[in-house]
Amino acid sequence: MLIFRQLFDPPSSTYSYLLADPTTHDAVLIDPVFEQARRDATLVQELGLRLRWTLETHVHADHVTGGWQLRQRLGSGFALSARSGASGADRYLQDGEQVAFGQRHLEVRSTPGHTDGCLTFVIDDQSMAFTGDCLLVRGSGRTDFQQGSPEAMYRSVRERIFTLPPGCLLYPGHDYRGMTVTTVAEERRLNPRLGGAISLPDFRGTMEHLALPHPKKIDVAVPANLRCGQPQGDEPDEVSPPWPGLNFTFGGIWEIQPYGLEEMGAEVQIVDVREPDEFNGMLAHIPRAVLIPLGQLQQRAGELDKTRPLVAVCRSGARSAQAVTLLQKQGFTQVANLSGGMLRWHADGGALEGGIA
Repeated sequence: MLIFRQLFDPPSSTYSYLLADPTTHDAVLIDPVFEQARRDATLVQELGLRLRWTLETHVHADHVTGGWQLRQRLGSGFALSARSGASGADRYLQDGEQVAFGQRHLEVRSTPGHTDGCLTFVIDDQSMAFTGDCLLVRGSGRTDFQQGSPEAMYRSVRERIFTLPPGCLLYPGHDYRGMTVTTVAEERRLNPRLGGAISLPDFRGTMEHLALPHPKKIDVAVPANLRCGQPQGDEPDEVSPPWPGLNFTFGGIWEIQPYGLEEMGAEVQIVDVREPDEFNGMLAHIPRAVLIPLGQLQQRAGELDKTRPLVAVCRSGARSAQAVTLLQKQGFTQVANLSGGMLRWHADGGALEGGIA
C-alpha cells in the first residue's frame, strides 16, 4: 500500500503531499512550504524514507517553496514545469513524463490556466491526482495574473482532469474551508464553476468578475519561487530555533502558531505592538499581553526580560514581524512573531481579554 500523508500550512492554507513506495522507501513531496521544511524533513526521517524529489504544481504566489531547503537537508531533487520560467531546478518536467519513486510513479499532466506552468500529478493506477491550484474542491484557482487564462483552465479541467476515472481522488493545492479531498465524479457534478453543463462563456464570465485582491506575499513569493526557494545572500543550511515549535520564515524570522503560544502558558512574554485603541478595541488582546506600541518599542525594550521567550503580536503579523527584527537588533535571542496576529488568534478561538463587546 502506498505511504501517503497530507500536510497543511495554516498561514497560507496550503496542502503538501508526501508519497512513498513502501518497498523501497523512496518518496516524493508535492508543494512543500518554506516555513514547514523542518517539519517535513523530520517526518521523512521518522518514517525512514528517502526523499527523491520535491515537485511543484506551479510557481506559487502565496507562499515560498520549501524545495531548496529540503534539497539542502535531505539531498532531494527539485522539479517543476519546463514552462515555469524558474531557474535552479534539477529537472524541468514536460507533459506526459513520469516521475519515479521506487516501484511507483507519477504521471505529469500539463494543466495551464492558473499559470502557464501548472501541472497535475497523477499516480500510476489513476486512483489519486494532485491538482495544485487548477482545480480546487468545489472551486478553481484564479486566472487574473501570472499568465492566467479562463480558456486554458476550462480546457485543462475538462480534458485533463475530468477525463480521469470517476472514483479518482483529487487533492487540491489549497482549501480555505477545511475540505481535504474530492473525486472526479463529485466535481463533474457539483463544481459550481466547472461542473455539470457549465460552458466556457459561463466560466469566463465568472472568472472575469471575481475581483479578488492580490495574494499578500506575491512580491516575495514569486521571485523566490523563480529561484526554486533559494534565499538571496548567504544563508545557513540549518537554523536552530530559540525554543521548540517555531517555524523559520523566508523573511528570516521565527514564527509561532496560536496553539503553540497557548501551550507555552506563563513561560512566555507577550508583547502587543498595536496602538492603545486597537489593544482595547474590537479584537481585544491576549491575556497577560503587555502593550508597547511599535513606535515606542526601541525606547522601552529595557522593560522586557532578555532571558525569557518573547512573542510579539499585532493585528495581522506584519508590524510584529518588524518588532521581532527590532528586538533581535537589541540583543533579544528568544523572540518570535505570532503567525497571523490577532486575526488568526480570533479565528482559532484563542482566549481574549478586554475589548469592546
